[in-house]
Amino acid sequence: MSQQSKITTTADNAGKKTNYRWVVMTLIFIIYTIAYADRANLGVALPFIKKEYGLSNTEAGALVSLLFFGYAFSQIPAGFLYTKVKVNKLFPFAMIMTSVFTGLQGITSSVFMLKLYRFGLGVFEGPLPIGCLTTINHWFPPKEKGTATGLYLAASKFGAVIAPPIGVFIIAMYSWREVFFFFAIPGIILSVVWYLMVANTPAESKMVSTAELQHIQSEDIVQQAAKGSQPRYKLAWLDKLIRAKRVKLVDSKAGVFRSWNIMGNALGYFFMVGIVNVIMSWIPTYLVTVKGFATIKMGFVAAAPFVGAVAGNFIGGVISDRLLNKRRKPTMLLTALSTSIMMYSLVYSPNDPLMLSVLLFLAGFMLSLGYSAFSVYPMGATTKEIYPVAYGVVNMGGQMGGAIAPLIVGIILDSFNWNMVFLFLAVSSIFSFLLVMTLDEPINEPVAEK
Repeated sequence: MSQQSKITTTADNAGKKTNYRWVVMTLIFIIYTIAYADRANLGVALPFIKKEYGLSNTEAGALVSLLFFGYAFSQIPAGFLYTKVKVNKLFPFAMIMTSVFTGLQGITSSVFMLKLYRFGLGVFEGPLPIGCLTTINHWFPPKEKGTATGLYLAASKFGAVIAPPIGVFIIAMYSWREVFFFFAIPGIILSVVWYLMVANTPAESKMVSTAELQHIQSEDIVQQAAKGSQPRYKLAWLDKLIRAKRVKLVDSKAGVFRSWNIMGNALGYFFMVGIVNVIMSWIPTYLVTVKGFATIKMGFVAAAPFVGAVAGNFIGGVISDRLLNKRRKPTMLLTALSTSIMMYSLVYSPNDPLMLSVLLFLAGFMLSLGYSAFSVYPMGATTKEIYPVAYGVVNMGGQMGGAIAPLIVGIILDSFNWNMVFLFLAVSSIFSFLLVMTLDEPINEPVAEK
């Protein structure tokens, strides 16, 4: 009996109409919240590490960047590896090793060892986003992928929300070292849960009914064509602006590296991830050294942009799926343009904690409206089998930006001031906007006409 026949028998006999993909999505949300908190916790500990080891801003920036260099370098190898090894085997292993290297940072005896552990954390955390998005690509139909990816990236920002307040509480009770011990525990437990609960594809899962499997494998345009209906999407002027067209799906590994749509997306993501990582890694230091906030106050204000980002990622995904009929470029362009405005506005940021929190919330919200679309975009340009490689390239581009930007900020701060930092981030966002403008918008239905 085939796997699909087994699933049909199991689910039909149980008489259940399942929505198990959302259970999988919930697990992805929890896991990536923890994974992102594992990298965000350094931002909270950084002022104390700088003081203990006497680090300059440039040295501190290099420490932050090492994780993202390791993370970036592992993206393409991880993408290739996922085409050979099932997600439910590689993913739990990466989670366990991520937890190990998180905990090791708490027992470091030197800056050199701390740098080594940060780099190792990046290397082993690298397969996690590709595993999450490959799972989403297999477990969700096209009309839900933007929403699911928005939730996934909202989880990353939620990790940055919880890390500052939890981190400062642990530091107040113990020291900065215990922060890393605390955050190491959940990943080990969740790796076991993932292995037991999430199959490589929904067709392999005993928890997925026939009706849900058909829903996951459905294509809206096929159903519409069968009914002889026209696509609901009527924004012809927007399709022309974003260069919407039918494109041949990239179906080979070599084709990924020849596709400007993939490479240009990676370059645009380079600048956006750089901005996110600067906010995550350097804003706590900015609040302590420039605004003079006490540790507890700093923890809550530093979380504000990521509270906005949680909302922005989810709302942006829904807009892309529901209002824009799976068009990804509009929200990417909106987020790049609006982020440049928000970064410039931080040059004139208020000293009042409440007002500054509101400003940072809005910055995080606008930054995240189209942030998930950078990850969803390759799903419409590649086959499912090649997507892990394509996303590995895109995320490598993003994480290289995430590695370089915090280091540049450290160099800027040693020579200039925070106003120059915010101007640098505003210009970076403009570059992302210009790059995204050059991409095609891959669509699977006829382009809407007036």
